[in-house]
Amino acid sequence: MENSRTYKTGRMKKHRYSNEFKVTAVKLANSPSILTIDVAEALNIHPFMLSRWKKEYREGKLKGKAHKNIKEIKNMENAVSEQQRVRVLEAALKKAKMENDLLKKAVQFNLERNQTFSRS
Repeated sequence: MENSRTYKTGRMKKHRYSNEFKVTAVKLANSPSILTIDVAEALNIHPFMLSRWKKEYREGKLKGKAHKNIKEIKNMENAVSEQQRVRVLEAALKKAKMENDLLKKAVQFNLERNQTFSRS
């Protein structure tokens, strides 16, 4: 599935995505268990662009059929679910780091407090 063509316009590169790619991305993002941001990250596009495509699809401005090759769509779904998994793991890691920092501070506080009390 060819999903984009790149054109140079001045300083920026401009991508042109096929309607087939856009509709496939929209259908994938419209799944109830999948977040738009995860689809966008998996497809390497900006979430705002995908949201705009979803709006255009709802309004009937974006027409076309989703990609016929289900294997490629499954690969996109796998990439999206992998992105969701990464997001969950990153959140867990952030929480664990915060808890670890708090425990270090508590241990340091108790050591300093015990040293103060043992001197008197």
